[in-house]
Amino acid sequence: MSLRGVRVVELAGLAPGPFCGMVLADFGAQVVRVDRPGSQGDVSRLGRGKRSLVLDLKQPRGAAVLRRLCAGADVLLEPFRHGVMENLHLGPDIMLQENPKLIYARLTGFGQSGSYSKSAGHDINYLALSGVLSKIGRSGENPYAPLNLLADFGGGGLMCALGIMMALFERTKSGKGQVIDANMVEGAAYLSSFLWKTEQMGLWTQPRGQNLLDGGAPFYTTYKTADGRYMAVGAIEPQFYQLMVKGLGLKSDELPPQMSTTDWPEMKKKFAEAFAKKTKEEWCKIFDGTDACVTPVLTFDEVTHHSHNKGRGSFITNEEKHVSPGPAPLLSRTPAVPSVKRDPLVGEHTEEVLKEFGFNQEEIDQLKADRIIENKKMKLNSNL
Repeated sequence: MSLRGVRVVELAGLAPGPFCGMVLADFGAQVVRVDRPGSQGDVSRLGRGKRSLVLDLKQPRGAAVLRRLCAGADVLLEPFRHGVMENLHLGPDIMLQENPKLIYARLTGFGQSGSYSKSAGHDINYLALSGVLSKIGRSGENPYAPLNLLADFGGGGLMCALGIMMALFERTKSGKGQVIDANMVEGAAYLSSFLWKTEQMGLWTQPRGQNLLDGGAPFYTTYKTADGRYMAVGAIEPQFYQLMVKGLGLKSDELPPQMSTTDWPEMKKKFAEAFAKKTKEEWCKIFDGTDACVTPVLTFDEVTHHSHNKGRGSFITNEEKHVSPGPAPLLSRTPAVPSVKRDPLVGEHTEEVLKEFGFNQEEIDQLKADRIIENKKMKLNSNL
């Protein structure tokens, strides 16, 4: 795997950080998640391929343990608001002085500077401040966030993983680490570069929900089928649009021109009426294998059984029979090998990890006695 041998210390946080750590683990990095005492674990359920160590960073000796871990690590991934790590005497100035090769990745909502840097927030807030949220929503309705995918995971976790990759690559030439200031606002804004460029070309001149790609166009939206399911239509190019119209049993010469925006509402009604006449399965038989850009809207229960996804092995099942998406992208020579073991219990690997980083048994016993660390093992069922 491409990241084999890379040591990552991930400080436990909410979704974006754990996702970033999981990406690194999927591609071979040794990721140790540092959990807080009393923690119930990773509520995001993104602990695949990681190990867990419980450490009280609020105690000076706990902070000293983390510094010692990072002295032998390649990457520190921390998700706290600006100033938290500095107050614990774990800021980048101290950590990079002790390990000049350390990649210190800071993943926050608003970044390490600016008037919001110490404020709380969530995906919808970051998306709002990036400008992207203003573009998402149906005509005449309030803007709405598409789950918490864009800012948290796209602009946050994935962009942070990219930053870590670039820093690791640069280190092969300079031998030096550096600080990464990854944040969800700028990450989401960067993802929207296409919107900024195309708005200047006139693509987004209409109000929200009335443009080409935001649900305004009748050939780029979803339609309900006879059985209450949905089909997704993305027939933008004229040749694809013609195939879509033909599949619906309509005649192009009896419809307004494709790009007649004033006729889009009426065209939507016609297409909706057509889609409502057949079931999802019937439409799949008509459109599968064509270039009409019409596909079924699959549920999580259906997606793993779809022929395309099955053929590529796009989803994996762990030892607990839980299904999740496999790593992407696919690398031909050093592909990701995601773990199929269960997620780690909080503190399950505390002692094991400390020994790997050079702590002896006496030190570990003392840290345990002083409640600086916790070491929890999975309880076996006595009936087995």
